[in-house]
Amino acid sequence: MTEDEQLPENPEADLASRFPTAYTILFGLIILVAALTWIIPAGQYERAMNEEVGREVAVPGTYQIVDPNPQGFVDVMLAPTGGFYDPDSYAANAIDVALFVLFLGGFLGVMNATGAIDTGIRSAMRHLKGHEIWMIPILMVLFAIGGTTYGMAEETLAFYAILIPVILAAGYDAVTGVAIILIGAGIGVLGSTINPFATVIAANAAGIPFTDGIVLRFILLIGGLLICIGYVMRYAHRVKTDPSRSVVARQWPAHKKLFLQGDGQEIHSATLTTTQIIALVIFALTFAVMIWGVSSQGWWMAQMGSLFFGAAIVIGLIARLGEKKLTGSFVDGARDLLGVALVVGLARGIVVIMEQGMIADTILHSAETSLGGLPELAFINLMFWIEVGMSFFVPSSSGLAVLSMPILAPLADFANVGRDLVVTAYQSANGLVNLINPTFAVVVGGLAIGRVSYDRWLAFIWPLLLILTVFITVVISLGAML
Repeated sequence: MTEDEQLPENPEADLASRFPTAYTILFGLIILVAALTWIIPAGQYERAMNEEVGREVAVPGTYQIVDPNPQGFVDVMLAPTGGFYDPDSYAANAIDVALFVLFLGGFLGVMNATGAIDTGIRSAMRHLKGHEIWMIPILMVLFAIGGTTYGMAEETLAFYAILIPVILAAGYDAVTGVAIILIGAGIGVLGSTINPFATVIAANAAGIPFTDGIVLRFILLIGGLLICIGYVMRYAHRVKTDPSRSVVARQWPAHKKLFLQGDGQEIHSATLTTTQIIALVIFALTFAVMIWGVSSQGWWMAQMGSLFFGAAIVIGLIARLGEKKLTGSFVDGARDLLGVALVVGLARGIVVIMEQGMIADTILHSAETSLGGLPELAFINLMFWIEVGMSFFVPSSSGLAVLSMPILAPLADFANVGRDLVVTAYQSANGLVNLINPTFAVVVGGLAIGRVSYDRWLAFIWPLLLILTVFITVVISLGAML
């Protein structure tokens, strides 16, 4: 019996896991946080505008208990909607990310209609035969550069649907493809050097130049990247040698059927047409323009979505798809990522419940109280674990920086620890948690695109998390002692 004969009628059914879906996990977390608003006292710090940061920050020593606002049934039901936009003020929350995901899906749908991606993958595999493993360190380094320089996170959602078919064609599994992107960019954010959304905002909120502590952050970046590359390459080699050792071994045939249009026998005869080559050039230029726009022009989701929308039209016209096939391919592609867009809103809904329940400042005040009067080594390690805990509720690096740094950074003065080390501990904790954080849209979105369930991702990454935790602890501890 051939591999295709063994496949189920509906490959999606074989991708199912007994572990709850991302939707269930996220809605469960919304309920949990809502329950916490009935237990944790509501409180607030006074806020003052910080011109360097560009937004209001908490004022140390101003915490006070306020009237509680526990979140009930109606609030929980409204949270997914609130995750997209505020239903009262109509202020946007995650609606921009969700729309970007849909435009991206449409763009990929049009590209798939040209056949350029599939043919290009087979052609690339023909040229890389025997050297596929080296894609992993090269790509992880590139994603890490994006993470450490401009906080590459949501933008990576554009790469999953492109890279995973390449990785599968090379003989690896979907988890390898997800890991290259998620861990590559994630370790870059963990070891942020000049990232404006983490390092710069946090340093400004802490009242120090962002270049303070950059050497230690370089050590975290390079050391962490080497650890992660070694871990992913080891796993990929193991899977290619023995596919049964993949954490998604049962889903591997279904993954291939979903992500690969052609079979392996066509690899040797794959030839790109002139139209397909032009389409691939425009495809590559689109991503290059996106990176340029985000890193130097202040672009965000609206601009990126418009870019992919326009590129889809151009590619459709060049490929002469016709009006009906062009629009149909775009809509079909957007439909494929509709679940990802919904996940993004649910993840943001958790933060909405916490903000409305006014428990974030109370949690922060508890951290402030716990850190007072500790010696250097205990202070910086407890700081790291406090930021780890807070990152689960505030996955945004800039949001966590604005929330925690004005309060926690000044405490370093009393512990005889440099404020730059507090910034390093914060960004390390946030970067580490966001490799698995179910409240982080990039994690749940990337896993959804890759058709990898959350429990399978945890099964793959938990040893790496332990290694990175030990590494970070050693680095920040040495930083406190030197």
